[in-house]
Amino acid sequence: MEITTNQNPLITRWLDMLWAERGASAHTRDAYGRDLRAFATFCDEQCGRDLLGMGRTQVQQYLASRHKAGRSARSSARALASLRSFYRYCLRQGLIQEDPVALIENPKLPKPLPKSLSEADVEALLGAPDTETPIGMRDRTMLELLYACGLRVTELVELSVSQVNLRQGVVRVFGKGSKERLVPMGEAAQEWLQRYLHATRPQLLPPGDSDTCFPGRAGRPMARQTFWYRIKHWAGVAGIEKPLSPHTLRHAFATHLLNHGADLRVVQLLLGHSDLSTTQIYTQVAKARLQALHREHHPRG
Repeated sequence: MEITTNQNPLITRWLDMLWAERGASAHTRDAYGRDLRAFATFCDEQCGRDLLGMGRTQVQQYLASRHKAGRSARSSARALASLRSFYRYCLRQGLIQEDPVALIENPKLPKPLPKSLSEADVEALLGAPDTETPIGMRDRTMLELLYACGLRVTELVELSVSQVNLRQGVVRVFGKGSKERLVPMGEAAQEWLQRYLHATRPQLLPPGDSDTCFPGRAGRPMARQTFWYRIKHWAGVAGIEKPLSPHTLRHAFATHLLNHGADLRVVQLLLGHSDLSTTQIYTQVAKARLQALHREHHPRG
């Protein structure tokens, strides 16, 4: 059965299946259809075969031709996903005896760079809460500590007063796998935390003992989602339009340290990464920032 780009009943039946059995949207079906029609053209013009006559070698040749043509790994990964779905359908229908895509590995996709904030954005965000109110003072202190220490949001909302040493200026953090690390706060965060603990925290706690550093309702630790909403609120007040999450300040902490010359292994220890390769992605962020500054300010950038 010969399938061409102009007459492809098999591709049409497969796309209909995607809609009927999997509820695929029109956008998905259009994208997958383009992928298969492009592959069908390659089959006919480069291999002299139809879709059902293609083997693993020919599929690999097709992927290599895409790479040579400058197509991105992400684009080729989607094209390969289209081929996987199509040939699995053909196998179920008994149209082929062997799936030519089964043993082909997906292209390695580059890790996306963490979303970060400029130092000016961070200053605007930190200055947004109204510190004349107990809630604003609490949120300002949380933001200061999150940025100063590069904490994960879970580490921040679950922080207890007993983990804070104001005299030494460090926070004892229990990260993933209950791994303990000591993180310096810096003078600014230390001052905000001291003011908050002495004057504001008692106003937020109901009667009774509690070791929760940043209480939410009824003195219980704040939920991660609640703090995420608080950050979104203060980002709006600060006029920051880029997408934000509690993890964004952790990324900013690491990126700004590296931009100012910090050693990668020091940043690894502060973040609590067990593997240096996890931290190395921040060098890409710093590099991207330096390249942008070079393009903007260098006469031959």
